[in-house]
Amino acid sequence: MTSPLTPVSLATDQARTRLHELTVIDVRTPAEYASGHLPGALNIPLDHVRRALPEIRHAAERGDVLVVCASGARSENACKVLAEQGVATATLAGGTGAWAAEGHDLHRPAACDTRSGWSMERQVRFTAGAVVLLGLVLGLLVHSAFQLLAAGIAGGLVFSAVTDTCGMAALLGKLPHNRPRAADLDATLAALRSR
Repeated sequence: MTSPLTPVSLATDQARTRLHELTVIDVRTPAEYASGHLPGALNIPLDHVRRALPEIRHAAERGDVLVVCASGARSENACKVLAEQGVATATLAGGTGAWAAEGHDLHRPAACDTRSGWSMERQVRFTAGAVVLLGLVLGLLVHSAFQLLAAGIAGGLVFSAVTDTCGMAALLGKLPHNRPRAADLDATLAALRSR
């Protein structure tokens, strides 16, 4: 890897050949992680990366750390946070989506709920669409001011695209099905310490 301040990006084939020597951290929500993740990946949701900093730093001192998410955007954000703290990391180009598209296996633990978790992108699309539809219907049936709800969501989507952030994803990430249980996160941090 390069200097701690410059996160690198690994292609899926590069990551696959080095998987046995990498500590892989998946920063998606627990529901997304349970729906399929890179073999051996540990789940530390993006908003818990700072809490896990000592363990991630320890792992990075012992070997290379690969940070993954669904498409690469959240893992890039996590890598930036870690780089600011002097922790060298790499991100998987295209995330688990690219990994699966290349035909590489995703691990789906048998102990996980059999229901497939929705990706954060899918949750955001559903929520935004539902709120826009609700605003339009209420605007037609109740009062035209409800159309401002649809306009607000449209403005939020444009802002999200321009800034490459997503406030709705941050809010949805706080829902119970998207949060790790304390025991799960503690077990993940203990596993990371032992590497």
